[in-house]
Order: sequence, then C-alpha cells, then structure tokens
Amino acid sequence: MAHLLGAEALHLEFPTRVIFDKLTIGLDEGDRIGIVGRNGDGKSTLLRMLAGRLEPDSGRVTRRGGVTLAMLDQADELDGTRTVHQTVIGDIDEHVWAGDPNVRDVIAGLISDLPWESLVGDLSGGQRRRVALAALLIGDHDIIFLDEPTNHLDVEGITWLAGHLKRRWSSNAGGLVVVTHDRWFLDEICTATWEVHDRLIEPFEGGYAAYILQRVERDQMAATMESKRQNLMKKELAWLRRGAPARTAKPKFRIDAANELIANEPPARDSVALSSMAMQRLGKDVVDLENVGVQYGDKQVLQDVTWRIAPGERTGILGVNGAGKSTLLSLVSGTLLPTSGRVKRGKTIKVATLTQQLAELEDVWNDRVSDVISRQKSTYVTGGKEMTPSRMLERVGFASAQLSTQVKDLSGGQKRRLQLLLILLSEPNVLILDEPTNDLDTDMLAAIEDLLDTFPGTLLVVSHDRYLLERVTDNQYAILGKHLRHLPRGVDQYLELRAHEEKGQGAKVSAPAAAKSEPRLGGAELRNAQKEYAAAGRKIEKLSGQIADVHSRMAAHDQSDYTGLGALAKEIADLQAQLDTVEFRWLELEELLA
Repeated sequence: MAHLLGAEALHLEFPTRVIFDKLTIGLDEGDRIGIVGRNGDGKSTLLRMLAGRLEPDSGRVTRRGGVTLAMLDQADELDGTRTVHQTVIGDIDEHVWAGDPNVRDVIAGLISDLPWESLVGDLSGGQRRRVALAALLIGDHDIIFLDEPTNHLDVEGITWLAGHLKRRWSSNAGGLVVVTHDRWFLDEICTATWEVHDRLIEPFEGGYAAYILQRVERDQMAATMESKRQNLMKKELAWLRRGAPARTAKPKFRIDAANELIANEPPARDSVALSSMAMQRLGKDVVDLENVGVQYGDKQVLQDVTWRIAPGERTGILGVNGAGKSTLLSLVSGTLLPTSGRVKRGKTIKVATLTQQLAELEDVWNDRVSDVISRQKSTYVTGGKEMTPSRMLERVGFASAQLSTQVKDLSGGQKRRLQLLLILLSEPNVLILDEPTNDLDTDMLAAIEDLLDTFPGTLLVVSHDRYLLERVTDNQYAILGKHLRHLPRGVDQYLELRAHEEKGQGAKVSAPAAAKSEPRLGGAELRNAQKEYAAAGRKIEKLSGQIADVHSRMAAHDQSDYTGLGALAKEIADLQAQLDTVEFRWLELEELLA
C-alpha cells in the first residue's frame, strides 16, 4: 500500500507537561484508523499536528506529494454570515453538484432538514456541526481527519456517516483517522486502532472489539499492576463476545483467544438478582402510562401511549430529535401531566434524572470534591458489597489528587462523572439517563457501564450512543409517529422502520427475517392481515404522493395569495392526518406479522 502521511520523532510539550515524546507513526492508503485514549492525553492534539495545524517542538510530519487532506475540528470555524448553501456548495453550479451522487448523498444524509438559504450564524450548535461535516465530505480528499464527528448526530445520522465512510473509497484507497468515543462507530469503520497514552501511541489491529481483546492480552502478558483496569476490560470483552455476535465475526477478532480469556468471566449483570432486589425496593408497581396523550397547543406530541414499566426494567428510548423522548421521560418522572389518559405511579418510587445541564452540581460549584463527598452517607451497598463514597469516586476514575479540586475547575468529563455519582448516592430506585455519554472517553464509559451493571432499580436511557444502549439496557422502545413502539430486534429494527417512514411506503419483510419468524396468526386471520398490510402500504404510498403533489402546487402558487396558500396548507394537514393513521395501523400489522 502506498504511503500517504508520516510523523517522525515528534516531540510536543506544554508549559506543565510533555504531551508526546519521540513519536513516530504512519498512515497508508486504505488505512481506517480510530483513536482512543483518556481525555486530556492528546488525541485532538495529535490530529492537529498530523494535519499541519500545530507545529511540534521537534520532529517532522511529511505528506506524499499531491495528497490532499481535510479535517473536521471540534471547534466551530464556520463563517456565520454565509448561508448553508454557500458554506456547503460554494460557487459550484447547481447542474454540476446536483448531478454528483456523492454530493446528493451527503446533503440527504446530513442537512436535508435545514433551510438552504438560512444564515449559518442563525443555526444551533448541532446544525452548524452538521453543516461543517457536510462541507468537508462533499470534497474529494485523499485523507480525512474527523474529531468527534458523531457529536450532535442521532442514531440514524451516525449510521449514515458510517455507511458513507465505508463507501467513500475503495478498500485500498484513501486514509481516514477519527477521534470518537462512539464505540459502535469505531467498530463499524476502523481497520486499526491507535491508543494514545503516556506520551506515545500504541497501535492495535481491528476496530474497538479487537482492540479490547488485544488490550486484555497485553495487560496479562505484561503482568501489570493495573488489575482493576484489566478486569474491567475483561468484562467489556466478555460482553462483546456474548452480547454482540455480529461484531465478533470480523476476521481480526480472534474468537478462540477471546473465549479463552473470558472462560471464567461471569455475565455483565446478574439479571435474576437485580430483579429480585428491584422488587424489594420498588414493589410490583413502578409507573404505568395508560392511553396517554400530550399536546402543546395545537401540536400533538404523544398519542395513545400505553407503557407499564416493570421493577428492574432496563430500557433504551430511541427517536429523532423532537419526537417526544424528553416529554415521555417527564411523564415518567412526574414533572409533566398528560393531556389525556392517566399516569399511575407506585407509592415507593424515587426517581432521579441525569440531565445534560449538570443541574445537580450548581449548589456545590465552589466546593472541593472531597467536601462534596464527605456529606454523603458513610457506606453504600453496590453489587452486594459495601463501598464508601470515596471508593465509588475512585471507581469512576477520580485520582486522590483531584479530591482537593473545586467542582467548577473539573473537566467536562469529571463533572459528568461526579454528577452521575451524586445521583447514584442519593439511592433512587428509578434512574433516568438523558444523553449520559457527553464528555466521556471510552475507558470512562466502560467504568460508568460497570457501575450501572450493579444498579438494582429501573433504568431508562435516552442516548444516540448505540453501543451504550445495547450495553446497559435489555430492551428498546422508539417513539414513531407520536406512538411508543417496542423494538424486539433493537436498534436495527428502529433504523429499518425509520427508513420506511422516510420513504413513505410500506416495508417488506426481508428474506432472512421472514425465514426466522413465524406468524402468530393462522388461516383466514393471517390472509386478512396480510391483505390489510399490503393495502396499508399502497395507501401510504398514495397519500405520500398526494402530499408531495400539493407541496409542488404550493411552491408554484402565487405567494401573495394567502387565501389560496391557506387552503393548500389545510389540504396538506388533512392528508398528513390520514397518513399518520394509516402508518400507525401498518406498524401494528407489521409487528403482528413479524
């Protein structure tokens, strides 16, 4: 494979410490590299040095002649006075970019919902991030560096990005280097992993799953003193082998070696024991939502939602931004009353919510970490063992030197970990996590997941981090078309349903799925359900076409004729209401026939 870029004997130090010392690394054609490591160890700094944005104190970075490189930085560098159109497309004629399938794919995958002529300065942070990523990906580059590209992307966006990067070059062309804490994404796209630690880079073959295996082997062979870290990685490896068989089929994940290493490793969670403890703490009733609807003004957010949450239930909630996930969790926590239906709450439940705003730390902002912890109870029982708050603090990665630090001076990841720990120390029996992975590196995510494995209550998680959802929850639900839908096949099923929803037509059961499943109906009932299912699919397609036709008529209509435009808008609303009803029935039939 041809060489693209190389770094030789790089040395970089900041006033307080050395970041890299005598670092030598290379990137060849066909390399797809994922970078992992603790926050603050230099992952983003490495990308900036290799891209030529930061000069090392000594050593050099070389690039093959003619090789082009583009980098997505964590910092927002967009010109707020330019439109989305100008930022992404520039001065390229429409007939040129509209005929380029790569450009159309990028626009559809990242920014199809954004106003084309709106100013970048008027967009939200997440929207600006997607515009910056789109502007980079429409270019024809030999090397692409991405620093946390999955931030502000939902599950569908992350899945699209992984597919795009896999299709972008042939297997022996192009070079990709990505820094991300999204472990599913790492596993999906990477052929190698670089771990940044202790002023150096340690390379590993394969994606995240293969990296974990090799890291456990490395720690055993070196007989390190990091037994706690090693045991945690063995637990991670065991879950990867037992819980995610699709990942382990990759050729560089050596199955025999992995099985030998985890032979005596117990399952990540003792579900029977946890369920028993949850029943003791919660009783039989947690929260029941019965035919619940929520409406804000004229906007219906949730409709006819029935959900009986069980003691010890561990559930992940999926849905696009604005689908109603936060509304649903507010109903569960009791901070919102439904517009219709009723919410029945158990008498003994104690709900705690990990928010994205760090609200739990506001009252202790100027306190030292040690003072905050000293106000807690002396011991807590977790995983059947008594632990002190200080010991639990150590478990989530706090060193003794950090105990004297004021909360306001902690890093983003440290604040996030302290926030979660304080919530757990309040001993809730229903725990709601809203995007808990923000600011956490892969090691800390593993540590948090280990801590959650011993939580003996009901756990509800909203996250775009697919790996986390699959790791800490046992089943998943999605909000689709204002209704709550159980997903027996998890995230894959959600992505399929969303794809069908986007296309506006009925889905067809794939051959593998059809071979594995048997209908629960028989005889005339089955035939009638199949006919109704097919008819609903055709109806969805017809209504979608009618809506598109009215949209076209509206675009061609005299924009000063407000009466005519209002009539067309009402026609769209009526058709959309019909479509919502038919789609819901189609979803019911799809589940019945699956």
